[in-house]
Amino acid sequence: MNLKIGSITSASAAGIGNQALLASLQSGQTGLVKRPFGESAPLSTYIGVVDELEDLVLPTELTAYDCRNNRLAYLAMQQDGFIDAARDLVARHGGRRVGVFIGTSTSGIQQTELAYRQMVAAQGEHLPRWYNYDLTHNNNSAPKLVAEVTGATGMCHAVSTACSSSAKVFANAWRAIKAGFCDAAIVGGVDTLCLTTLFGFNSLQLISDDICRPCDRDRTGISIGEAAGFAIVEPGDGGVMTLQGFGESSDAYHMSSPHPDGLGAYDSMAGALAMAGLTPDDIDYVNLHGTGTKANDLAESRAVCRLFEQSLPCSSTKGWTGHTLGAAGILEAAVSALVLNHGLLPVSLNTRELDEHIKADVILGENKNVEVRRVLSNSFGFGGSNCSLVMGV
Repeated sequence: MNLKIGSITSASAAGIGNQALLASLQSGQTGLVKRPFGESAPLSTYIGVVDELEDLVLPTELTAYDCRNNRLAYLAMQQDGFIDAARDLVARHGGRRVGVFIGTSTSGIQQTELAYRQMVAAQGEHLPRWYNYDLTHNNNSAPKLVAEVTGATGMCHAVSTACSSSAKVFANAWRAIKAGFCDAAIVGGVDTLCLTTLFGFNSLQLISDDICRPCDRDRTGISIGEAAGFAIVEPGDGGVMTLQGFGESSDAYHMSSPHPDGLGAYDSMAGALAMAGLTPDDIDYVNLHGTGTKANDLAESRAVCRLFEQSLPCSSTKGWTGHTLGAAGILEAAVSALVLNHGLLPVSLNTRELDEHIKADVILGENKNVEVRRVLSNSFGFGGSNCSLVMGV
């Protein structure tokens, strides 16, 4: 069973909505900036920040959901006619037959950071009365928000598998539809900047002082970004693009490092091809997970070369957006839709000289313009949680 993706949109530092994201990809303009976020001044790093969130106010009826994460989710839903498309989906299938599947890694944890900061400053013993864990920090707060905005009243599901979260929502929706729990679904993901993420990745020595340079010889780590994105899916072919297959695997190797030979990554990609009934020759482009860390980029290159040999164009788009963690899968699905519909193969932005150990055919120098029939997009998370999507037109 294929899934028709009838509408897709996103909001990130590289652009709010599809046209803005396309313009950034075409112009080679990164969304990353070197500046602090909140109290992160001790860190010297680039971030992918969505400045529009500072002035965004949720509608009165959604005020209880107010936090940075849900403001970003609402901002993304307002783009490209997505809310109207989702409400039309609900009208056609009935609210109880439309499921909601949203990926996130830290959800609205920044709201909890703010609550604790206020409590400590006041030398109090209790969190402030405005703090609402259930509708802001809880992983299920964004799915509830999406369900309330769109009118979907079917199963409402949060997926939190680190950086593969919002790729796995497509697989979860596919299984729910296949099992008869729903007829169609709204899928997506959202993750926002917060101190927990910035200092947490810094403690793992994965934050770079330099801008994200995927696969570069001198890469030193990741730049963290924030993003949200959404899509509507139902059985069939067509729409913006078609989900033809997905693959999931677990490295079962290390809590934060990938298997050095990319064994889990290979299984994930091979599984997606097998489900789609395709061979490696049927894929025209791979959107790499490509975080810019030494371990990830090399392991993924080994997996790609083992499956596709060395002749398939591939690149990471994290030089534009930063690593948006639990939102990376849906954001890069939105990038894949632009690749398929505009024949644009994005360059590996900020990569100056390819690591000599990386043998994959990473696109360097400038974008390529070619006809693209199918894209494979990778999302690999901590703990070796891997997901690959095959999408075509």
